[in-house]
Amino acid sequence: MVKRIAGWVVLVPLCAALIIFCLANRQLVVVNFNPFISSEALTAPGFGVPLFLVIFAVLLVGVLLGGVATWFAQSAHRRKERQWRREADHLSKELDALRKTYGQRPEGRALLDVDDLADIR
Repeated sequence: MVKRIAGWVVLVPLCAALIIFCLANRQLVVVNFNPFISSEALTAPGFGVPLFLVIFAVLLVGVLLGGVATWFAQSAHRRKERQWRREADHLSKELDALRKTYGQRPEGRALLDVDDLADIR
């Protein structure tokens, strides 16, 4: 319940700020990726894009590039995690096999404790 309230407390003002930002930055701007174009060509009549769309697109590209960079930076951690998980599964299967092999007493009593299995070596 607290997370839901905190989410609303953060989300509602953030959405309101984004709406206000979009309404305040509706003027059209010319987007140009050629740094060698003359400034006279930029003032020529044509069509533009609203400024808030340009800013949102740049932010979106930045978030996506940051996510990809983080994904690659954490690849070593994920690899180690997979290795530890495989080793834990292997050891768990080995422990189950040892319990089945040495844990049963001839009288048919229950399995031995894990502490007793550790003394098998």
